[in-house]
Amino acid sequence: MKKWILILQLFWTFLKIGPITFGGGYAMIPLIEREVVEKRKWVDMEEIAEIFALAGTAPGAIAVNAATFIGHKIAGIRGAIVAMIGVLLPTFLIVLILNLIFLSIKGNPHVDAAFQGIRAAVVALIAYAAIKVAKTSILDVSTLILMVSMVVMMVVFHWHPILVIVSGALLGIFIVKIKELFSMKLPSDRQNKSQIKSHNEKMSS
Repeated sequence: MKKWILILQLFWTFLKIGPITFGGGYAMIPLIEREVVEKRKWVDMEEIAEIFALAGTAPGAIAVNAATFIGHKIAGIRGAIVAMIGVLLPTFLIVLILNLIFLSIKGNPHVDAAFQGIRAAVVALIAYAAIKVAKTSILDVSTLILMVSMVVMMVVFHWHPILVIVSGALLGIFIVKIKELFSMKLPSDRQNKSQIKSHNEKMSS
């Protein structure tokens, strides 16, 4: 019985996220994080950062991938299926309805103005998601330099995202090997987690 309740909670959680998110999968990241980390406490920040990283490297939309991974982690195959359906169903229905009325709203100045505001707000959502993920991903100077380097490669040299991901993985292995060779201290996710918790406690006090 408890497992079915959990399945329904998973479905309802992701069903709520879909209709209120504009701008694609990356804009869903802050809402997914709020629901599964802060509200439900199904996973912690380190786990959700790893899930988003994995979801971003896999083919398909990051929100659908992330929902599937989270659902599987929490409730196995059934959880993965209902989470995926939950996040997809509202978007499918909304797009279907919009398609039916598209011709009547096309060119409407009020609609155009609304979407201009929505696009600007989406930038804020994506920036917020990047900041939250960065707190658990940038662990030291080397990871900071790696992040900045990959941004430069994409912005200046227009690297393909797959090339950025593969390069990041190879450089990450190389950095760890160099640090091990020179007996340098490796960054710890656990240590980073405690630093974030301490920082948040200071901010709230």
